[in-house]
Amino acid sequence: MSDSENHPDNPDANAELTSPREKPMGFWDHLEELRSTIIGIYMKEFNDVLMWPLNSVRAGYPSAIIDLGTTSIMEGFNVVIQMCVLGGLAMSLPFILFFVGQFVAPALTEKELKAVLPLCASALVLFLMGASFAFFLLVPSTLRVSIEINQMFGFAMRWTPASYYSLLTWLTLGVGASFEFPLVIVLLVWLGVMTTAFLRKYRRHAIVVIFIIAAIVTPTPDPITQTMFAIPLYLLYEIAIIASSRVEKRKEKLRLLG
Repeated sequence: MSDSENHPDNPDANAELTSPREKPMGFWDHLEELRSTIIGIYMKEFNDVLMWPLNSVRAGYPSAIIDLGTTSIMEGFNVVIQMCVLGGLAMSLPFILFFVGQFVAPALTEKELKAVLPLCASALVLFLMGASFAFFLLVPSTLRVSIEINQMFGFAMRWTPASYYSLLTWLTLGVGASFEFPLVIVLLVWLGVMTTAFLRKYRRHAIVVIFIIAAIVTPTPDPITQTMFAIPLYLLYEIAIIASSRVEKRKEKLRLLG
């Protein structure tokens, strides 16, 4: 074999090393191909999961015509964006909490660092509990109430994908975020801003605030859906009181030992 054939600048030699069906790809090209593959393969399956509340309610009303229909050219694209945002947020939430913890960690003491990990884990668990509660209970309940109201007045239901996914996103993320309020209470007690005696004294006021939160988060004005949401929030409030009491006892113990 001659030197010209082995030379790296020889185009014929380079052509032999590369298949005519392959082309060099950079990092961003690979990332874009991965993104399109994930969206193309799993978008339909992900949409089937998100449609579960509607499909489960539709089975209970066989005579009702409940078909989603678009009313604008761009509505289908908007639905795809909503699904990507919702799925991306759900998948990235643990990493977001981890990076936030990493960012705050240098400013914390060793004792505070030991409290950060349980706090982040609790935040993730509570958010998933709230999102699951909304997905499996509140969203179907809201759809049932809407169907029954429309049937009572004889209205034709012309629901759009945008309205359904907006309801699903609002309830899932809103309830998931609301379920994290016990952590805020425990944190305030730990910082000394609030006491368990204060929480017990104003328990009735807390019930009013909880129902106000339920009225804001739930899109329907019916008391059934609001009560379904308010009950677990109140239970979480009582759990927050118990956890805050333990935090106070531990702080007092450390103060006496110190």
